[in-house]
Amino acid sequence: MKEVYITRLSKFLPNQPVENEEMESILGMVDGKPSRARLKILGNNKIKTRYYSLDKEGNSTHSNAEMTANAVSQLFDEKFPIDKLQLLACGTTSPDQLLPNHAAMVHGILKCQPVELIAATGACAAGMQAFKYAWMSIRCGNTSNAVSTGSEKFSAWMLARKFQPEAENLKSLDENPIIAFEKDFLRWMLSDGASAALFQDKPNEDGLSLRVDWVEILSYANELETCMYAGAIKNPDGTTKGWIDMTPEEWGQHSVFSFKQDTRLLGKNIVPSGAQMWKQLVERYGIDLNEIDFFLPHLSSEFFRLKIDEEITRIGVPIPLEKWFTNLAHVGNVGTASPYLMLEELMNTGRLKKGQKIVMMVPESARFSYAYAHITVV
Repeated sequence: MKEVYITRLSKFLPNQPVENEEMESILGMVDGKPSRARLKILGNNKIKTRYYSLDKEGNSTHSNAEMTANAVSQLFDEKFPIDKLQLLACGTTSPDQLLPNHAAMVHGILKCQPVELIAATGACAAGMQAFKYAWMSIRCGNTSNAVSTGSEKFSAWMLARKFQPEAENLKSLDENPIIAFEKDFLRWMLSDGASAALFQDKPNEDGLSLRVDWVEILSYANELETCMYAGAIKNPDGTTKGWIDMTPEEWGQHSVFSFKQDTRLLGKNIVPSGAQMWKQLVERYGIDLNEIDFFLPHLSSEFFRLKIDEEITRIGVPIPLEKWFTNLAHVGNVGTASPYLMLEELMNTGRLKKGQKIVMMVPESARFSYAYAHITVV
């Protein structure tokens, strides 16, 4: 089995940072009224700025595929041109269309030579599924290099005009035309961007590289019901009904294609299950917690920072908060791209030294999956 190294990381964050006060002017107000939940949600998640692939009037400036291709292109230069690329693995929650898949659309924009493709579609862990596929391809000798990506274009899903049919339907039923909290919640949580990693079977000749020692991903969908969803509605018994079994009229009346979050399930399950997986990995790999130099947890909200810290400390696998590295406050929650964006920023801080150990943690609330990666700086 070959060793696998991340030799380059890149990012593309569209347009200018968007301050909290600007969000509703860009995304719009549902039924012309300010959100009643916005300030509370922003107060909990502590995000100060984020990026939208929209202009000030809410018009699209970049597709998901365009942002991803931009990030991928930055990985290559004359020393290592894109015509050497062998595999492209792309993860996203928010592809531009159902078909062709996201990786194919990115490849089409890059217009490079034929390459192997894989598209992972899901919530936050999908970026790590692409990450693991690229890592495994090199590790087993299938390729000598690969690129994986995480990217999102959430903003277009969150525009107020996408909820207006539901608001009008509620009015016709003599009900208050305010969208449910489960839909409004994620409008103030999610944002756009892309990031990419180049994996190779040899480290950089000059400068640092990141050796990926292992990647572990588990789903707990066998135990837990759906928590975050889109293209569906949730039934009282916890099951879901997908858009394919609904009429076009129902799609608009229920804002079926909006992102929705069952915050009750999120708060109850997202921390304990991920902490137990971390404990199992510490035991399986014989990890010396004192040797971890940086912990990169993907936090959807700062609300979870102390809860994660308390839980992993309680079960005996703590990582001191001073070793945590996050960028949520100024980059935002970019779903599948967030783990890459943290790693890219850390690599460019100048704080990394050979021999240091990095642990990445990526929770996914869609139906509760978790990804961990262990990395050594070389």
